[in-house]
Amino acid sequence: MNKLIVISFLLVLLTSCHTHTHLQEGIWRGELALIEKQAPFLFEFKMNGNDSATIILMNGKEKAELPGIRIKGDSIHIPIVAYDTYIKAFISHQGMEGRFYKNYVENDSGVPFKATFGNTNRFEPVEKPTTVRIDGKWNVLFINEEGDTTRNVGIFQTENDTNASSSEGKSLVRVSGSVLTSYGDLRFLEGSYTENGVQLSAFAGLSPYLLEFNFEENDSFTGTFYTTRGKTRLVGTRNDQAGLADPYSLTKLQPGKDQLSFRLPNLNGETVSANDERYRDKVVVVSILGSWCPNCLDEMEFLSPWYTANRNRGVEVIGLAFERKDDFTYAQTALQRLRDRYQVEYEILFGGKVGQEATSKALPELEKVNGYPTTIFIDRRGKIRKIHTGFNGPATGLFHEEFKRDFNQLIDELLAEQ
Repeated sequence: MNKLIVISFLLVLLTSCHTHTHLQEGIWRGELALIEKQAPFLFEFKMNGNDSATIILMNGKEKAELPGIRIKGDSIHIPIVAYDTYIKAFISHQGMEGRFYKNYVENDSGVPFKATFGNTNRFEPVEKPTTVRIDGKWNVLFINEEGDTTRNVGIFQTENDTNASSSEGKSLVRVSGSVLTSYGDLRFLEGSYTENGVQLSAFAGLSPYLLEFNFEENDSFTGTFYTTRGKTRLVGTRNDQAGLADPYSLTKLQPGKDQLSFRLPNLNGETVSANDERYRDKVVVVSILGSWCPNCLDEMEFLSPWYTANRNRGVEVIGLAFERKDDFTYAQTALQRLRDRYQVEYEILFGGKVGQEATSKALPELEKVNGYPTTIFIDRRGKIRKIHTGFNGPATGLFHEEFKRDFNQLIDELLAEQ
């Protein structure tokens, strides 16, 4: 009799342990810890069989696929290859709980993570969402703890105005948008109205964000921008003409310099220069990037198919990458992964570890690389004609379309020159 009891107990225990590995397919709601707050995000979980799975991070219109998810026993490992990060968590009947890590940070202690199945709302519905609408363009000041101010531009839109109600009679009105800075944007933000304002968040694999606004009146708000490292005060003013400083004015050439002289290794270890025969008598676009930079990935997603479609017109592209480590093997792996992901057919070169020391050595003709990406336009004679700092990604809507229009116009003008 005692043996039967023991066997029955072991069977129950094994069954219980097995159920821990059973994750339901569909939409999950995750949270990552920030300073004082949590950044919520949604993802879809799909099993592929043989204890492997795929997760798709969801931020507005963006869908970032994370293949190669590994499940073993009651643990799950979620690699985020594009940003050299990962999530490691335990599985229970309540969901997942663990930490988000960055491989490139030595002895990283990680950021607390948890996720539950079945809640498809990024934020919870509220009793009475504000009737003020955030749609349109805004001047947004970022004010740090020292009082330093950075002027940015917000662009937002209401996704539904039907006041979809929950079973408790609460309502959820969804919002999406982004914030543009002089060096890029916060990419796809998604959220909803609160009783006094708006809450937005994003997580695509690198840095989780949370923004909270409270309307002071119809045309202004105050709020806070939260990250894992700190928080920044926000002040917004509605302005249909909101814009940033001219992106072609931010990065300057050293006096008397008008040509690049770099000689750097490509991913095969071969030295490449802008003066090589391949680039002679052609219009050349040099993209200063990093595999760690979300806005650089947005630019590469635009440049790669653009180059394929335009290379026969007498134009070339060179990617010049600065990575987290001054290690060619590390950079080669990260950049080849990037090249495969975006099907890049132009050369990508390694310039060294990201920072002023490496950029000054590789690009002494520039006063300073102020941000990533930075794009240099070179004419048929090898002369630098313009330098564009930053990139307005697809999350910025009209700003993205404006960038593409200006980019193509500039290339057409340079190609037309004799």
